[in-house]
Amino acid sequence: MAKTRHSEGSGPSQRQLRVGELIRRTLSSVLSRGDVHDPELNAMSITVGEVRTSPDLKIATVYVMPLGGGRREDAIQALSRNRGELRRAIMRDMTLKYAPDLRFLIDETFDRMDETRALFDRDDVRRDLAEDDAEEEE
Repeated sequence: MAKTRHSEGSGPSQRQLRVGELIRRTLSSVLSRGDVHDPELNAMSITVGEVRTSPDLKIATVYVMPLGGGRREDAIQALSRNRGELRRAIMRDMTLKYAPDLRFLIDETFDRMDETRALFDRDDVRRDLAEDDAEEEE
């Protein structure tokens, strides 16, 4: 039986999702325990929100947010500076053929949620939503 390939727009495979979540948990644990030999990084409290892997699992994009949302650039620089040590920690804790190349980005999810809440709090949006609800009840 031939393997079927996912189309480009079909989203990540179950394997990508599973490996991404395992990497997320591993990095969260390593960062919370302060296992990295960098005092600046260990002084930061960083949340690992999500990890997305490439289809071949060789690249892992790690979405992070420092506690309180401040010092974002410092956090990205500290994580990038310790990329090798973090890759070794992943290999130590996981059974992957290759340690993925780690790329760090700020997790914008919380910012988008705040923007959405602010949008729903606007009077004109509330009025429009109330009108839509009234029309649906008719």
